[in-house]
Amino acid sequence: MLRNMEASLTARDRVGIQDFVLLDAYTSESAFLDNLRKRFHENLIYTYIGTLLVSVNPYKDLDIYSKKQMDTYMGVNFFELPPHIYALADNVFRTMLSEFNNHFILISGESGAGKTEASKKILQFYAVSCPSTKLLNNVRDRLLLSNPVLEAFGNAKTLKNDNSSRFGKYMDIQFDHQGGAVGGHILSYLLEKSRVVHQNHGERNFHIFYQLVEGGEEDLLRWLGLERNCQNYKYLVQGDCAKVSSINDKSDWRTVRRALSVIEISESDIEHLFGIIASVLHLGNVKFEADVRGYASLNNNQEMHWVSKLLGIPTQVLQQGLTHRKIEAKTEEVFSPFSVDHAVYARDALAKAIYGRTFNWLVNKINESLVNKDSSRKTVIGLLDIYGFEVFNVNSFEQFCINYCNEKLQQLFIQLTLKSEQEEYEMEGIEWEQVSFFNNKIICDLVEVKHRGIISLLDEECLRPGEATDLTFLEKMEETIGGHPHFVTHKLADQKTRKTLDRGDFRLLHYAGEVTYCVVGFLDKNNDLLYRNGKEVMRQSKNAIIKHCFPSSEPDSKRRPETVVTQFKSSLVGLTEVLMSKEPWYVRCIKPNDAKQPGRFDDVLVRHQVKYLGLMEHLRVRRAGFAYRRKYEIFLQRYKALCPDTWPNWKGTAAEGVRCLIKHLGYKPDEYKMGRTKIFIRHPRTLFATEDTFQVCKHKLGEMLFCTFTCNSTQTLLRVKLTVIVAATRIQAKYKGYRVKGDYLKQREAATKIESCWRGLLARKERAKRAWAAKVIKKFIKGFMTRNQPACVDNSEYLSYVRQNYLTRLRDNLPKTILEKDSWLTPPPILKELSQLLKKLYIRHMVRKYVRGITPQRKAQLLLKAQTSSMFKGNKENYPFSVCRPFLDTRINAEDISIKVLQMIRHEHIEYSVPVVKYDRNGFRPRLRQLIFTQKAAYLVEEAKIKQRMDYISLNGVSVSNLSDNFLILHITCDDIKQKGDLVLQCDYLFEALTKLSLIANKQNCTKVVQDSVRFDIQPGREGFVDFKSGQESMVYRAKNGHLMVESTTTKSR
Repeated sequence: MLRNMEASLTARDRVGIQDFVLLDAYTSESAFLDNLRKRFHENLIYTYIGTLLVSVNPYKDLDIYSKKQMDTYMGVNFFELPPHIYALADNVFRTMLSEFNNHFILISGESGAGKTEASKKILQFYAVSCPSTKLLNNVRDRLLLSNPVLEAFGNAKTLKNDNSSRFGKYMDIQFDHQGGAVGGHILSYLLEKSRVVHQNHGERNFHIFYQLVEGGEEDLLRWLGLERNCQNYKYLVQGDCAKVSSINDKSDWRTVRRALSVIEISESDIEHLFGIIASVLHLGNVKFEADVRGYASLNNNQEMHWVSKLLGIPTQVLQQGLTHRKIEAKTEEVFSPFSVDHAVYARDALAKAIYGRTFNWLVNKINESLVNKDSSRKTVIGLLDIYGFEVFNVNSFEQFCINYCNEKLQQLFIQLTLKSEQEEYEMEGIEWEQVSFFNNKIICDLVEVKHRGIISLLDEECLRPGEATDLTFLEKMEETIGGHPHFVTHKLADQKTRKTLDRGDFRLLHYAGEVTYCVVGFLDKNNDLLYRNGKEVMRQSKNAIIKHCFPSSEPDSKRRPETVVTQFKSSLVGLTEVLMSKEPWYVRCIKPNDAKQPGRFDDVLVRHQVKYLGLMEHLRVRRAGFAYRRKYEIFLQRYKALCPDTWPNWKGTAAEGVRCLIKHLGYKPDEYKMGRTKIFIRHPRTLFATEDTFQVCKHKLGEMLFCTFTCNSTQTLLRVKLTVIVAATRIQAKYKGYRVKGDYLKQREAATKIESCWRGLLARKERAKRAWAAKVIKKFIKGFMTRNQPACVDNSEYLSYVRQNYLTRLRDNLPKTILEKDSWLTPPPILKELSQLLKKLYIRHMVRKYVRGITPQRKAQLLLKAQTSSMFKGNKENYPFSVCRPFLDTRINAEDISIKVLQMIRHEHIEYSVPVVKYDRNGFRPRLRQLIFTQKAAYLVEEAKIKQRMDYISLNGVSVSNLSDNFLILHITCDDIKQKGDLVLQCDYLFEALTKLSLIANKQNCTKVVQDSVRFDIQPGREGFVDFKSGQESMVYRAKNGHLMVESTTTKSR
């Protein structure tokens, strides 16, 4: 300790002060930052504020975490060596063993400040420093390897950090009476589930998704239905940065696989776990389309197949759960179909619920592997790695929860710091002086107080009936808490402040400063609702983990579940109770710059973090009374040489010796206090003055010892030798000084000349560079001014730049498909002709590429669709809705046609068949029939009977209306009165059937689209009519005039 104290005091001007408590200008932020900056540039990233450790992320590897460093800090007094996270970890460990009580280390800071790394270093130190047995080693390995697993499932790349923890983590490490790690327990808080379905630009989803796709074995990916390409999955590409240079997903995958085995998760559970991760990716690719009625329908059966297989849920059940909502009314259950937007919401809510509950299952599994089976009493060291205060350009619900958490922790931090200071003063018998500090209880109450707090208002708005929106929530806050000094909105602000707020914003004045929150999305994120039938679908899963996460025993109350913010508030209350029962230690992590560059110290950014981490507040509390305190024995041992009465040996008690020493040094009564076991010094300058006096005294003592030795010697020869040695040493020192001074002057002169030449060279280069730049700019401006003139010397380079720029932009913005041909980039006037030529060439290229890629089956389908288009496009109202529906070869399988009928027409090959409804010619009663097209004729079949045969030669034509009904009238030549007349049919596959008929009968122009009414022959000499009109619902009935009336709904074409 003496060595360290000496080093820290004498080297303070070069590397700053190791303990901010000794900072003389302790109220000055500038002095605080200067000291932090000075140490950072010397690669001294750790500094104390008493027992609080400040850590600055160096963004580079430092050789200070080796096994040798760990051994150096083991069992050493806290202030004996330079500040280090190992010193804090060791002091916590030894205090726990000696006092046999529980402790916790709070690690805080913003994203990218190094919280996760600090937590790892503490765990690694305990893994090395704790006693070792086979059992203890197993626990140690599980504690260490729980980190990469939780990082894979709970961490993600954000704009500020490539490995940002997107959840809060509190880990208890349990120790036996000998200091062996015998167990542990982990609590997680507020996993950012919304990241599963949405990522901002420049951010990624959770690491595990990319690790599985990039690092998973081929057999595993094949079993999961995945491809080794992250671009194929919607949930992985929204941030547009699936690949990150600083992240090795393949290597991390191997680490996670090994860690899962060490944590003792069975192979069966591991398979189910990866099946769930893959099912979330497939679920994200499920797409919905609107049917004729505007309801959501599924069209990508392949993705549904994989989700069904991996979760062990029948496809039909899964499809029902994604497209319908179950509504219970007394004893009835009604399934209400979703719109496309509601279906997408239900899909995303299900994906978030699956991932969130699986994460909780994983944390519980890790806890099971860490459980301590010994019932004897254990002491605990807790590690709390929690999100730091967050301020982004746009702050939403997540930032509100995180900053509320930091407000609560700041409140706890100040309370515990004041408590520990007060206890030390009382223990030493020194009067406690009240410390003034900003009490952020007013802000905590603004957020959490019952009935009038923001959380209560948000819950009330989420749960109330009627049209509740984010803006009504904002209005509710304005009405209820509009007069609060820490709350302001666009409506409540003055003219100047209003310019900085949008209408959907509100601003809170936190202890760390102002934060503006955008209210958009608050209600949705707070509800985070999973529809009840979504849970019921999951309960049918055969995946063991899903069955555990969605148990059938879970109460299915019709009451709405607790909102997200209420759950978070409750968990914070529980966390606060846990922390209040333990002794606190703190690690405050600081990010020196946003660019992640080593050696760069951004004063503005660091100043902001110092403010919101409460470092100045903590320093003021520690310095409110006395800056320096040390035990009497230690103080006397170092400074006893400064007083004749205490040097060289003091006979009395250490307290009396210190009293004698400070009396000799002339300490004023208000500069110090004498406690029971320690001396308390109020000002750092008093200690520094004492230390400077001690440094002078050391040199005098050395000279005195030497003189005493020479005077008391009885041997003259020895005196002569000593005199010669001293003289020679002095001469040698003088000569060496003279020679070194001459060399120094020569080097300084040479350096000055080199510096002046180098500066001249740089100045000439800069001048030439600026002259070239001015020439280029001048030429560019002249070219711009003459750009519309014919090509000449003045504008040739500018026009060349315009051509190159346009062609480059055109290359990056070419239409992706032939359907986007009209999105061609607008050319500058000089390139219009060239642009039109390039457009024609590129369109021909896309058409050729498209045509070559068409399969024979697809080509046949397109030919049929083209025929249908020529017959009905622009003529029949519901034609557009048939375009997206593929035509089938037949609508009735051979096994569904009566054997008798097949035998009767066995000589004719069946080309197509379809179910129809035939309306009687007299009375218009509907009859279910089958319409069969063969090579020669059309047959109308009733079960085993052929009711009518129509040769294609006798087919005069087909009439359909221009409305959205499915009626067709087959007009047949009827010469004999006994022959049956025209057929009135209704067919759900009208366009498909008529297209097939036109091709099979080779009557492409036989279909006629009519308006209002169609006349048909009942039999020769008798005629009937079918009238068509639009209405509010589809109906078919016999009108009063005896006509068949077909009423259909009006359909808006897309």
